[in-house]
Amino acid sequence: MKTIGVIGDGGWGTALAMVLQRNGHQVRVWGPDETYLRQLQAQGENTKFLPGVALPPEIEWTADAAAVVHAADLVVLAVPSKYYRPVVQQFAPHLANTPLLVSVTKGLDTQTHHRMSVTAEEILGGAPVIALSGPSHAEEVALGVPSAIVAACVDHERAVAAQDIFNAPAFRVYTSDDIVGVELGGALKNVIAIAAGISDGIGYGDNTKAALITRGLAEMTRLGQALGAHPATFSGLSGIGDLIVTCTSRHSRNRRVGEALGCGDTLETIMARSEQVAEGVWNCANARALAAAHGIDAPITDEVYAVVHEQKNPRDAVTDLLTREPRPERDDAP
Repeated sequence: MKTIGVIGDGGWGTALAMVLQRNGHQVRVWGPDETYLRQLQAQGENTKFLPGVALPPEIEWTADAAAVVHAADLVVLAVPSKYYRPVVQQFAPHLANTPLLVSVTKGLDTQTHHRMSVTAEEILGGAPVIALSGPSHAEEVALGVPSAIVAACVDHERAVAAQDIFNAPAFRVYTSDDIVGVELGGALKNVIAIAAGISDGIGYGDNTKAALITRGLAEMTRLGQALGAHPATFSGLSGIGDLIVTCTSRHSRNRRVGEALGCGDTLETIMARSEQVAEGVWNCANARALAAAHGIDAPITDEVYAVVHEQKNPRDAVTDLLTREPRPERDDAP
C-alpha cells in the first residue's frame, strides 16, 4: 500500500483518487474550499465536479496543503491549467521530498505556454515529473468503465513506477518516453474538440467531424514534431485516442462548449452555467501562440481562437477553413 496525495478535487482528480483507492492505496485529496469538502464528505458525492458517483468513504478530503502530501509516496497534480502555476507554487514547500510527482492536467501554462510537467519542474526543481494522459473521461473512469492511458517520463523507471501504482484491470496503463508528445496530445486535442462541437452546433454531419478530427490530428502532429515529439505518439492513446473521445463523447466539456457556440450562445453564457472547466477555452490562445512562435500552420486552432475570443461567427470560421488555398494532404508531398 502506498500513500497518495491528490492535489485537485475536480472530476479528474476525484476519479483518479477512486482508481488509486480501489488499488489498495491510502488516498488523500486536497481542495481549496474547506466548506465544500465537508459537504462532499457528508454527502459521499462530489456534486460540483463528478455528480452521481458514490465516493468511497476511505478517501480523505482536506484543505490543508501540508497534510495532503505528508509522507506521500506519490503526489498527483490535478489542477486546471489556468491555476496550475500558482497552486504548484503554493505547494512547493511541501513537495521537496516527494518521491514521485504525476501531472494529469491537459493544458499549457498561461504565462509561458510550456507543458505542465515543465512548469512543475521549473517551480519545484528536483527529479523529472511524470505525465499521465489518454482517452479517459472522469465520469467513466470513476465508474470502472475499462480505459487505457499512458504514463510518460524521460526517466523510464519513474514511468514504470507510476504504471505499477495506477494500473488496474479496468484502468490499463502503458509507458512512454515521449512526454512531449503525450502532454501536447492531451492539451491540443481540447482545441480541436471545440471545433468539432461547433460543427455539431451548426448542424453539420459526420463527414465534417471526421474531416476536423483528421486535419486536427495533422495540426497537432506538426506542432508536436516542431517541439521535439515523436510523430508516432500522435497515433497512440494520448493522440488520436484522446482526440476521438473528446471530439465525440457526450461527456466532453470542450465539445459541449463548441456545440453551444455553434448554436449561437455567447461564451459568457456558456461558462456561467457550468462549474466544470473546459481547458480548450483558454488553451486555444496558448496553442495559437505556441504555433505562431514556431512558424507552424494551425488553421483550425486559429479559427477556434477567433470564435472563442474574438466573437467570430462560427459559420464564417468554417467557410474560411474550407476556402483556404488547396494543398496536398501530406506535408512532405509535392
